[in-house]
Amino acid sequence: MAPPQPPRGLIVSVQAPGDSPLRDPEVIAAMAEASLRSGASGVRLESPEHIGAVRRRCPDALIVGLWKRTHPGSSVYITPGWEEIRAVWAAGADVVALDATERPRPDGVSLAELIERVHQELGAPLMADVDSVANGLVAARLGCQWVGTTLFGYTEATAASRPPAWDLLAPLRQQLPQDMALICEGGIASPEQAALALQLGANAVVVGTAITGVDLQVQAYRRALG
Repeated sequence: MAPPQPPRGLIVSVQAPGDSPLRDPEVIAAMAEASLRSGASGVRLESPEHIGAVRRRCPDALIVGLWKRTHPGSSVYITPGWEEIRAVWAAGADVVALDATERPRPDGVSLAELIERVHQELGAPLMADVDSVANGLVAARLGCQWVGTTLFGYTEATAASRPPAWDLLAPLRQQLPQDMALICEGGIASPEQAALALQLGANAVVVGTAITGVDLQVQAYRRALG
């Protein structure tokens, strides 16, 4: 199955912490609809429950879906395995986002094995969440159709770095196939930063906390105000 064409513009990540009242599926769906009505080209959603709620409320929405789950012995948590990928796809995602870093995966399954199984059994388009140029290129060679800078600054290898991943965008754009989607995600905190990401070569920008992260935004203001 061919992946949907990446929008040139804004994808809003509509997520909420596990203990937040905003995590209710209908609240997530309402925020997603508000984002789409206001001009977002798509939404990025976490968990099959939230994906399903948004798909029912917004049947024509472009949905990038993932499922954050932890497994013993692995630090990979964004759609880490086959069970999560299958559930995200079945819930109604158009593109399934998964961790495509070089970190060991649960049960010793390699990224190559996982992507091959997805191609053979689901045909689901995949967005590779990466932390480096090298891992983005590997993910593209393995068959991921979209590459995102989501995990830059969030892996052991990049813990000393802080997103946005400005330095990744130009080399990825230069080395990835020109028809492959490059998504800037992570740390975008203003419209000006989002515009810069497109100038540096991204097809689209994912923004979450700065738009929908009520819990984290209020906490940041509270800390600043003492």
